[in-house]
Amino acid sequence: MSDFNYIDLFGFLAALLTTIAFLPQLYKTWQTKSADDVSLIMLILFITGLFCWIIYGLKINSFPIIIANIITFIFNFSILILKITYRKK
Repeated sequence: MSDFNYIDLFGFLAALLTTIAFLPQLYKTWQTKSADDVSLIMLILFITGLFCWIIYGLKINSFPIIIANIITFIFNFSILILKITYRKK
């Protein structure tokens, strides 16, 4: 990682906010045992985009981008798994 500076603080703040934004949806999906209100196509597109962000972060050696997108990927992949698990028969 390159020298840490105040610009990295904005990266970490953005990473924190955009990552924790998915916790309420994950919690709600887990609690209600339903993800009917979450679009399957949106999840797949978003997870694919997160994978691309992770690759990009690795290529430019950006710790905030890598960490935030890995965590967000895990949260959204969990929502996807719950959506598939809880789908109506």
